[in-house]
Amino acid sequence: MKKIILMLAFIGMIVLQGCSGPQGAPGQNGQDGLLSEVFELQNVSFGYDPNLGYNIYRTLNPNIYASDNLLVYRMTGTIDSNTPIWQLMPRTLYLTQGELDYDYDFSKVDFTIYAGGTYNLATTPAYITNQTFRIVILPGYFSNKNNKDVDLSNYNEVIKRFNIDDTNVKVIK
Repeated sequence: MKKIILMLAFIGMIVLQGCSGPQGAPGQNGQDGLLSEVFELQNVSFGYDPNLGYNIYRTLNPNIYASDNLLVYRMTGTIDSNTPIWQLMPRTLYLTQGELDYDYDFSKVDFTIYAGGTYNLATTPAYITNQTFRIVILPGYFSNKNNKDVDLSNYNEVIKRFNIDDTNVKVIK
C-alpha cells in the first residue's frame, strides 16, 4: 500500500510540473539592440543664466525610459592623443581661487551640466570653455543585475562591464 501511495505521489509530481497557467499581459515593446549608448559633447562652453548659473543644456533624442540612468564624465586631460582621461561627475576641484563644482541632472527628455563655485568662474575660463563630456546612458535593465561591484567612477570599467561599444561615439555640439 505504501508503494502505491508513493508511486501515485511521484506520478502526481510529474504531471503537475507539466501544467502551465494563462499567458500574462504583453510587456512594453523595447528598442531592439539598444542596451546602452554613449555620446560626446566636444569643445562646448558653459552658458551663463542668472537663475541657473553656468550650465550646458541638451535634449535627449530619442528620450530615455524613466528607469534609465545617465552618467556624465568630464575629460580632464589626455595620456596621449588616443587616450583621454575621464572623471565622473559630480566633482569638486580645489583651486587657488576657491572651489569649483561640476554637477548634472537629467530627466527622460533632457539633461543639464552645471558649473558653480565659491568664486567668480569667469576668472578661470579654462574650466568653463571648450570642455568635453562623455554621456553614458545605462538602461534600467542593468539595475536589476548584480552590478554593485562596478566602479562607476572608472569610465573604462563601466564600458567593459556593461558591454558598451564606444569605438564610434556619436559627437554632438
